[in-house]
Amino acid sequence: MTREELLQVAESLPLSPGVYLMMDKTGLVIYVGKAKKLRNRVSQYFQSASRHNEKTRLMVSQVEKFDTIVVRSEFEALILENSLIKRHQPRYNILLKDDKGYPFVRLDGKEEYPRFTMVSKAAEDGAQYFGPFGGRHETRQALHAVSAALKLPTCTRRFPRDIGKERPCLNYHIGKCDGFCRADGPDGAEYRRRMEQAAGLFSGKLRQVSAAMEQEMAEAAENWEFEKAAALRDRIQALSVLSKEQQVIAGACADTDVWGIYSGAAKCGAAVLHIENGDLLGREMEVFPTAADTGEGEILSAVLSQYYLARNALPREILLPCAFEGAETLEQALSERVGRKVRLHVPQRGERSHLVEMARQNAREEVERITTESERVSRTLTDLQKLASLPTLPKRMESYDISHLGGQDTVASMVVFADGKPLKRDYRKFAVETADAGDDYAAMYEVLLRRLSHAEDEKFPPLPDVLLIDGGLGQVNAALAAQREMGVELPTLGMVKDDRHRTRALVTPEGAELGISQSPHIFALIGRIQEETHRFAITFQRQKRKKRTFRSRLDGVTGLGPARKSALLKHFGTVRAVEKAAEEELSAVLPAAVANALWKHLHGE
Repeated sequence: MTREELLQVAESLPLSPGVYLMMDKTGLVIYVGKAKKLRNRVSQYFQSASRHNEKTRLMVSQVEKFDTIVVRSEFEALILENSLIKRHQPRYNILLKDDKGYPFVRLDGKEEYPRFTMVSKAAEDGAQYFGPFGGRHETRQALHAVSAALKLPTCTRRFPRDIGKERPCLNYHIGKCDGFCRADGPDGAEYRRRMEQAAGLFSGKLRQVSAAMEQEMAEAAENWEFEKAAALRDRIQALSVLSKEQQVIAGACADTDVWGIYSGAAKCGAAVLHIENGDLLGREMEVFPTAADTGEGEILSAVLSQYYLARNALPREILLPCAFEGAETLEQALSERVGRKVRLHVPQRGERSHLVEMARQNAREEVERITTESERVSRTLTDLQKLASLPTLPKRMESYDISHLGGQDTVASMVVFADGKPLKRDYRKFAVETADAGDDYAAMYEVLLRRLSHAEDEKFPPLPDVLLIDGGLGQVNAALAAQREMGVELPTLGMVKDDRHRTRALVTPEGAELGISQSPHIFALIGRIQEETHRFAITFQRQKRKKRTFRSRLDGVTGLGPARKSALLKHFGTVRAVEKAAEEELSAVLPAAVANALWKHLHGE
């Protein structure tokens, strides 16, 4: 179907909440989204492409058809969207890692003596599932820690089959298990009660479990059941230790999660910090390729639902770097899932905002660590091409700057960047010859005319993909005039500086300014090019001025030619040192007659 046909179909959709599935010509689902009003949301895709980012434009160009599912509420749309994303794994959705990388803890309460087991995926089989956890090692740690705190068995014996058949294992003798395998050990009711407590710990109810055990201990003490009270005291102490080492359960029982988002030149990343009772217990990272102009809100909207709707234990508060569409619906879904309030909050100041910034810094460090230099450069050049509407990728760029001091010693620099890096062997210097003193426009015209005259010269660098001119529209027009004179047409952009002499924007031949501050990677590249071009021009200009000054002070002396002037400078180092030298010192470099004439010339005799 054409874009117009797709738009027509979209405009016939109801103004109801629902989920839409975008499909390519093979029928493959390439994107899943949710909407408050299907007609409005889906129609937006097939209207003006200028409103879309790069990823969306590419996705829409591959859409052959779409399907929709109408639901009763935005809440239902959220749940269904998450389910369909997991099923289809659409390539244009921001996707978290597959659940196979995150083990679960399973507990089948139908068994007489239920046991915890570690599984790869949660299933709808009536059992309880806890997690997902960060890895199999973390899951084993969680099982052992909870079992040790409640003195539950971790051996391979099966109950009630093996009760009383063998002597208790080592865990009983060292106090890690209460010996449920003994004939005179705790009964099945006590076993199931402790398993319920363990399930409460995995569900994030550490405080509730501890409080119930403290009450039970107090009642046992009042009834003079001191052995029972002592055993409960030991288990409560074990739980207090567990609360201080909560990283054992991979943040599943954390009070607060803190999210940070970072969009780099080639990849985006999300970091979540798990905090319990003010202590940082762990960190998780997700890095995925996506468009550089994808906003924080869009990333959060995609990531949070996938991350939390797969979990049974949730934090009480989730701190976010920004608000996003659908946050209230997600908050409702998470609260209903755990039967208590789960708050999504964007802190504006104070310690919480500092935590969000710390999470963002973690995301940034991880993204930059795994992004290769070639990926970073490729993305930067692609975004620059898009920003400036260049016909080709600007793999080779030439930059020009004019430098002079009060109109004297006017020079120009030509700096070349290839694949985002300086190519110094292709640098060139120009001494401006015909332009009037202080006329930067005429100087730029002369320099570009001379450079373009070497377009067919094999000994001269090839023409670039884009010309960058240090200056505004006037300098750009001078460069364009030189191109017309030589019958050459190259994309040309000016580099406009701010009050601090830093590049703030690019200017087109039409006079439009292209802001680059919102694209840090482009800003860094253009700023580096401008600084290098300016440095090269200034260095050449100073060298020329120094030579001119030296020549002017030594001109008019009989017998003192270029070779002897060079010998003087090599020997004394500076013109000032030559001026201060005695006649005898000058005679060490020059013939006696020439040394005498120079000394008189310098001292006005």
